[in-house]
Amino acid sequence: MESVVEAFTKLASDTTDFDDLLTLAEEEEESSLIPELNDQLKQLEERVAEMETQRLLSDPMDRASAFVSFSAGAGGIDSADWTQMLLRMISRYAEKKSFTVRMVDLQDNEEGGIKSATINVIGDYAYGHLRSERGIHRLVRISPYDAAARRHTSFAAIDVVPEIDEQINIEVKEEDLRIDTYRAGGHGGQHVNKTDSAVRLTHLPSGLVVQCQNERSQHKNRAQAMKVLKSRLYKRELEERRKEQQERNAEKKEISWGSQIRSYVMAPYQLVKDVRTGVERGNVSAVLDGDLEPFVRAFLLSQSGD
Repeated sequence: MESVVEAFTKLASDTTDFDDLLTLAEEEEESSLIPELNDQLKQLEERVAEMETQRLLSDPMDRASAFVSFSAGAGGIDSADWTQMLLRMISRYAEKKSFTVRMVDLQDNEEGGIKSATINVIGDYAYGHLRSERGIHRLVRISPYDAAARRHTSFAAIDVVPEIDEQINIEVKEEDLRIDTYRAGGHGGQHVNKTDSAVRLTHLPSGLVVQCQNERSQHKNRAQAMKVLKSRLYKRELEERRKEQQERNAEKKEISWGSQIRSYVMAPYQLVKDVRTGVERGNVSAVLDGDLEPFVRAFLLSQSGD
């Protein structure tokens, strides 16, 4: 709460300073101050927008850290490459927000790209900012893997679940689990590849499968996989409760898993369009480099009803 108050106090002070400088420029007719005023105004607008986004994070789990999973769709190497691009996009966005990103699991595709990956994004309100990315992402481009340079459409899925607080008790019975260990593959060093340290947990009642191979020890990988599993079970329980509530209220606002939420077109023109909110951006490279704030904000606004 103190950090929120400090941010508002600092913004109010900086706004007053800007107003004083603007008044001075008008009275003295100092056109040389215009570039500085424009820069300050842009910075103030960005800070106000960021605070407004923070206000929209009203879901009970928004403040939690998050587990973000990526899965390649049909389309071979193009989809695997697209999945890797999305992993980089989300990681870059998280870094811009000063979140910590830790790799939980990474499954390489033999020909290139990745089949799947899971990362842990750690920081206040990481889940609140990233839940807008849950769904199917579509890419249209000239395939770099097609000798005929034809246009290809690729799909990849992103799932986002909150990292549950240790105080929330999610019971997972030992008899409901199938535990498999295997030798980790991909990047990780000689030790990772020489021991059966990777762990795969299958929750038999729900069918959920979680795997972790990033840690050196089997014990640590199992603990991390269990944390992901509990988070996904908690998310499933919340979704079931929301669904029941929506049915009672005859509402149909929830975007279901499997829905295409955003298109990224790189040929024959440049455009990123969010199909849920209508937000568009022409700079595809900037979006793929983590410039997701306009999409996040529009999604939160659509959910809040503001």
